[in-house]
Amino acid sequence: MRHFPIFVDLAGRRVVLAGGGEAALAKLRLILKTEAHVTVFAAEPAREIEDWAAEGRLRLVRRRQEPGDALCAALFYAGNDDEAEDARGAALARADGARVNMVDNLGGSDFITPAIVDRDPVTVAIGTEGAAPVLARAIKTDLEERLPSRLGLLARIGKAFRPEVEALPFGRARRDFWSDYYFTAGPEAATGGETAIKGALSALLSRHKARAAAPGRVEFVGAGPGDPELLTMKARRALDTADVIIHDRLVSPDILELARREALLISAGKEGFGPSVTQAEIDAAIVAHARAGSRVVRLKAGDPAVFGRLEEEILAVEKAGVDWSVVPGITAASAAAAQIGQSLTARGRNSELRLVTGHDMDGFAENDWHALARPGTVAGIYMGKRAARFLQGRLLMHGADPATPVAIVENASRPECRIVTARLGTLAANLEAASLAGPAVLLLGLAPREAQAAAARIDTRIQQMEHA
Repeated sequence: MRHFPIFVDLAGRRVVLAGGGEAALAKLRLILKTEAHVTVFAAEPAREIEDWAAEGRLRLVRRRQEPGDALCAALFYAGNDDEAEDARGAALARADGARVNMVDNLGGSDFITPAIVDRDPVTVAIGTEGAAPVLARAIKTDLEERLPSRLGLLARIGKAFRPEVEALPFGRARRDFWSDYYFTAGPEAATGGETAIKGALSALLSRHKARAAAPGRVEFVGAGPGDPELLTMKARRALDTADVIIHDRLVSPDILELARREALLISAGKEGFGPSVTQAEIDAAIVAHARAGSRVVRLKAGDPAVFGRLEEEILAVEKAGVDWSVVPGITAASAAAAQIGQSLTARGRNSELRLVTGHDMDGFAENDWHALARPGTVAGIYMGKRAARFLQGRLLMHGADPATPVAIVENASRPECRIVTARLGTLAANLEAASLAGPAVLLLGLAPREAQAAAARIDTRIQQMEHA
């Protein structure tokens, strides 16, 4: 982000604009919505600018800009419809200590004016850092259609009512009140005008005072494999309302960005064969924040019910008498299979699917190797990178075909995804050569669709040669 979005208080402050043509008019129509003292320098101002000056909405100086004209100005706009004159004016304004915007000149500007959706006092600013003005205008149009025209009235009445809402506890109780007001009670009452809105506010406050002592709760939420677009709508809502988010190491930064800015983010990273937050510490944190009245999201990569110690954490929450619910997510094996264009089950190939882990609390995990070694078996192996040689040895020992395909998918669903194609007999060597650093799922019995098609062509040619 090159340009940091802020809202500048212009009430009673000086804004200077040089220019009197179309570029100046476009900026003035926006600037005159503020409470700034606006001065325009233009030798030949447009008629509209003259009218605004006559109405007292701005001060018009009928000459080109000179040194000292931008002294004490909070902002300066160069809108002369002339590149050379704009550059001259910008240099003079900077010498006077003003922040400069050169119309349609991103490189020459100290700040940029975004596209604005005006529902005063609600203002939405949209910027693309000059990369796509057409896109900014399209977003602006969409938002103007979505945001009701009465939104400004709701916000002005709500602002005046804020001292009354201080009777509610700080934090979740107040957020819930304002959420109900702006998205439910307020819009429903708005058709009745200001009196109806004020009545709805008072009734809503009474209801929320009664609910203020409600206890906290916990949602165990699946963050999916990493792509934010694969989150469920219910998971997004949970992140929107959470006071505290206790997340795993494998939850992607893009998903954590979706949390409310005010939410407390706590990393509860667990890493096989390395330093980890203990399960007891995680349980204690979940319970402590919920007992304090917070809405807690325990955010787990993939699906919380697949190798996520969900039952242990539910038991801790239940013992504490805290309410809870589970929001499922897309597990990594599903995302990995989608990445290689394969199905986890297929008629004539496998009627069952096994999800196993490469290691557990005691080290490398023991599994039903005889069943896993059967021809046609498909298994998603989690946390299997470091256990690859162990897995390979156990499966071959129990009769698995060394030619069994294995697809290794790193960072499934993410832009940085990598796919390694292997055979069981070369699995450990293939993984070592690939030097995968991110989380990976091993898909035993599956190959990427392209590799599978190539192998089928080779088998066909071999059969033709044998029958020749």
